[in-house]
Amino acid sequence: MAVAGDLLATVARVQRLAQTGGMTPTPLKALILVCTLTPSPKPSSSDLLARQVAEELKKHHVESQLLRVVDHDVKPGVLTDMGPGDAWPQIRKTMLESDILVMATPIWVGHPASPAQRVLERLDAELSETDEKGRPILFDRVALVAVVGNEDGAHHVVAELSQGLAEVGFSLPAQGSTYWVGEAMHTVDYQDLEQTPEVTANATSIAVRNTAHLARLLRQNPYPAPPQD
Repeated sequence: MAVAGDLLATVARVQRLAQTGGMTPTPLKALILVCTLTPSPKPSSSDLLARQVAEELKKHHVESQLLRVVDHDVKPGVLTDMGPGDAWPQIRKTMLESDILVMATPIWVGHPASPAQRVLERLDAELSETDEKGRPILFDRVALVAVVGNEDGAHHVVAELSQGLAEVGFSLPAQGSTYWVGEAMHTVDYQDLEQTPEVTANATSIAVRNTAHLARLLRQNPYPAPPQD
């Protein structure tokens, strides 16, 4: 059994080397916005899934920074800076320094939690922001969505967030979301489970792998600038 395990590990290593030309993949950065309603340091199902995403990202040479939105005074509005006391400008700075944005949210009354909606509202300001090449400033960045809840609606929440993220300039990978939902109208949360369900772990692995892959492709081959008049 040990020999078989060593052989499988060797095969996997060879495959990774073949995919990267024998070199370590380009290091990437990810900002993970945890949109739970629960402030730190209290436990949170969204935070748990977000940390599992971060663990998977690490396997793909992606350094992650987790941030609970409710721990910061993100002002309402649709500008990049809403004035004194607004925590969004610093969060935005970190986002612009990252290759990947992960949004992790619980489901509340069938929708993303209010901190997630607040983030989308603040991202709306990026529609008028461009880089030095005249491209939308969020081009070449990739987004991943993670959802938890003890009610239905995961697909709906993924759709809401994905549409908003794509509209402001993020790219979405194939199968770029992961989620867990418990039995409707019951009280079991994701953090209450003794172990992560295999289907959720598999979805997380696929979403992260595809996200890192797309982020590296865009790092090497950015979207073109608009034609000059």
